[in-house]
Amino acid sequence: MTECKAQSAGTALRPGAERAVRLARKKLMAGERLDINAMAAELGIDRTTLFRRVGNRDQLVMSAILSITVPTLTRIIASAEGSGVTKIAYVVETYARASIEAEWFRRWIERDPERALRLLTSKASPLQQHVVTVFEELLIDEHAKAPIGTPLPIRDMAYLLIRILESFVYSDLIAGDEPDWTKVGPAVSALLRPDQPDART
Repeated sequence: MTECKAQSAGTALRPGAERAVRLARKKLMAGERLDINAMAAELGIDRTTLFRRVGNRDQLVMSAILSITVPTLTRIIASAEGSGVTKIAYVVETYARASIEAEWFRRWIERDPERALRLLTSKASPLQQHVVTVFEELLIDEHAKAPIGTPLPIRDMAYLLIRILESFVYSDLIAGDEPDWTKVGPAVSALLRPDQPDART
């Protein structure tokens, strides 16, 4: 995943938070820990003001990661060729690859794996919520262009797609296996076979 300043409407920042998120993003991508006291001093504000603008440390981390994820997914979708199952599998697999190959992201996860998994993969995670919404919109758009098997409601299918992605991206933490983005596309293609029943809602 590469750096970009974009932020989606669904992940709008609190007033005054932009500078803090940019700084957090810069530090994360440089492999540095986020020291709230040091960041507040660097921004010329006190700790209480920083918390008021960005929430707690975990919320700041997720805002920084989202500020990278949002444009990364947008770019991947824009570059995807084909339609239907082919395009969806490409998008999910390419996003998985970007997540695995981003060295700063892997370093951040390795520093505190349990906390990282909680922040990234729980249903309360703003990152997961955003990606599920993107996958849901992609499923709806591509279903109109080519046959797609949707044996579950679209929102549930989008959630299942991210769970497939997570199982391979974080497989080292979940099962002790090496992360492997190459398995994501085939798994998604198998799930969305056109001969599956259609349960769209």
